Amino acid sequence: MTATRRPVIGPYSRTDLENYAEVLLWGVGQSRGRELQKGDVVVIRYDHQAIALVESLYSLCMDRHFRPVPVAKPTPIMEVERYLNSSFAQLTFQQPGRMELFQAAAGCVNLLAPEDLVHLQTVDPHIIAEANRAEQPLRRMLGRRRQSGALGWTMGLYPTEALAQASGMSFDEYAKKLHRACWLNMPDPVREWRRMQRELHELCSWLGTMNIRSFKVEGEHLDLRVPVGSNRRFRALTGSNIPGSELYVSPDCRGVEGVFYANQPSLRNGHLVHNVTLEFFDGVTTRVDADRGLVFLQRQLYTDAGARRVGEFSLTDRRYSRVDSFMAHTLLDENVGGEYGNCHIALGGSLVECFDGPPEVLTPELEASLGFNVSDIHWDMVNTEPKRVTAMLADGKPRLVYENGEFKV
Repeated sequence: MTATRRPVIGPYSRTDLENYAEVLLWGVGQSRGRELQKGDVVVIRYDHQAIALVESLYSLCMDRHFRPVPVAKPTPIMEVERYLNSSFAQLTFQQPGRMELFQAAAGCVNLLAPEDLVHLQTVDPHIIAEANRAEQPLRRMLGRRRQSGALGWTMGLYPTEALAQASGMSFDEYAKKLHRACWLNMPDPVREWRRMQRELHELCSWLGTMNIRSFKVEGEHLDLRVPVGSNRRFRALTGSNIPGSELYVSPDCRGVEGVFYANQPSLRNGHLVHNVTLEFFDGVTTRVDADRGLVFLQRQLYTDAGARRVGEFSLTDRRYSRVDSFMAHTLLDENVGGEYGNCHIALGGSLVECFDGPPEVLTPELEASLGFNVSDIHWDMVNTEPKRVTAMLADGKPRLVYENGEFKV
């Protein structure tokens, strides 16, 4: 018996939605290190405006004999109620059964379709930080399961009027750009992602064989030294984000020195931050400036002890990215290619997947000794200007590895 399907309402055809669902499940398998099997539990966390994609993804999970569990995310009104109309006990309350659900899950797809980007603008960032701290046990458990390969995890975006308006586009234009960024305009999008993954992994191997001690980033507004640290590996297109065209590493946060400038606007918790200058000494942000959102940025830097340190260093080659403009969401903006590619750093927590060793040996003590940063925030700051990136090798010789948006293989 064939299930009844509602007519497709939205910017994408049924074929587009089915292809997008295929790509997302491919991403889950890649992030897990192995494909999902019959009977596996797949959690689908979603914003309501992505319901057309949710239904296609649910249908595909059923076709493959997975066990999908759809979980709707709070609406903007619900989030405001939680942060502005709650007692401390309500703010830090953790939903019963949530931990057990994710302990049983083999995969999780997160579908983001924000209907409002500024609803948290009046909320004190410290209140949000307090709520986030209450979720630390859940995040630690998710991190352990993802690191061990027990849980696959991917994230995708669905176009909304709020995203289009914030990026200065019409809704149709935004949807078309996202469609192209995810390779959904190709006959077989998963094949395109596999091809790009092979090429990006070759770049990771190329950098990994150089024995790089640090990177020197230079541009008109950039002068930054980033030590790679020991026991590191370069990562790219792990499947955790769709799209994902960046190549990244979590550096030794204790040795970052110099100036980084983020000319790409950034939206966080309803606040727009633009033209950010960060100065680092001994790995810590010592001076910060911004044309817009400075007070909010300063408050974020005091979220916790690790918020002023760098958890990620990333480069995007323009030849691999189909994102060519500001898209008002980090998932896309951290992958912007454009004319000169991009370099970005993330303030806050490190990505432990960059540890080059058995995940079970990476204790908190070892993380600290290797210079992995710990923080409740992870905020990407993106520079899209022309730049040169030079690798300083173990033998003391410099080697140009990236210039004007392309890796110099």
